[in-house]
Amino acid sequence: MKIEYSGHIENRLRLRRIDRDLPEKIFEQAQERYLDKLTGHLIAVMNVDLYNKQRDVMIAYITDEKRTTLLTIHPLKYGQKENRVLNGRWRKI
Repeated sequence: MKIEYSGHIENRLRLRRIDRDLPEKIFEQAQERYLDKLTGHLIAVMNVDLYNKQRDVMIAYITDEKRTTLLTIHPLKYGQKENRVLNGRWRKI
């Protein structure tokens, strides 16, 4: 399956000074996956070394039979993942 980066994620990578390979690594290796009920996007979360700290980083993506498009990336704040699961926004898949 082909993996593409949206213009938005390309911009986020530059602004946040995140390595360009990280979103694809998270997509391929993440053990935690969710459905964002607010946006309908799929979410992958993985703990990675970012800014010299271990942090949970999420990517949002959409997929079809031909391609996966990675939409955005951002480090999660402490408790953010748990709050989204508890309030029902993210449903584990």
